[in-house]
Amino acid sequence: MLVKITGKNLKDILGKAVRILNSGGIVAFPTETFYGLGVKFDMEASLKRLYELKKRPKEKPMPLIIGSRASLSMIAASVNEMAESLMDKFWPGPLTLLLKAKEGLSSCLTADTGRVAVRIPGESFALHLAREAGFPITATSANPSGMPPAEDADAVIRYFGKEVDMVIDGGRTAGGLPSTIVDAAGESIKIVREGVIARSVFEKPRS
Repeated sequence: MLVKITGKNLKDILGKAVRILNSGGIVAFPTETFYGLGVKFDMEASLKRLYELKKRPKEKPMPLIIGSRASLSMIAASVNEMAESLMDKFWPGPLTLLLKAKEGLSSCLTADTGRVAVRIPGESFALHLAREAGFPITATSANPSGMPPAEDADAVIRYFGKEVDMVIDGGRTAGGLPSTIVDAAGESIKIVREGVIARSVFEKPRS
């Protein structure tokens, strides 16, 4: 199902997308950078289907988006003060945090590392969807592993055809750098991937 966002149908599309996620479906949606693929975080069969669809290596866990910090309790065992201060500064926005994963979370989300990757996205359809859902959603890029990320709905359809249950056409996305990934589960932060937010932002100036 392909649906195009207009000025008047946003609420209707959000409702349909959440119903599909709740029923175990895969939804493709625009984020601030590229198109992402979403499934509900606690549906193991859907997570496995998404892995197979993307041909994603098992050691690469899938990141999540949430609409508010209240959803962290569904996926994170704990959030330390350092992580909280990073959230205060950069959320909503292009910072993905690795947090200590809650017991029983799918290995599709942790790759058995004991960590889960999550962010509140910046202003985008992705943010509206995460808020409407009220539960964590995967936001892995809408492309087979090793292929360029999809910048528009046509690219998603070329890659996956009817394998995706709903493709939400929000026009061409901005592209650019991905989110910066920071491991904030330990006593000090570790930069896992430098993206939109530069490494220097996190490094304390030497006195």
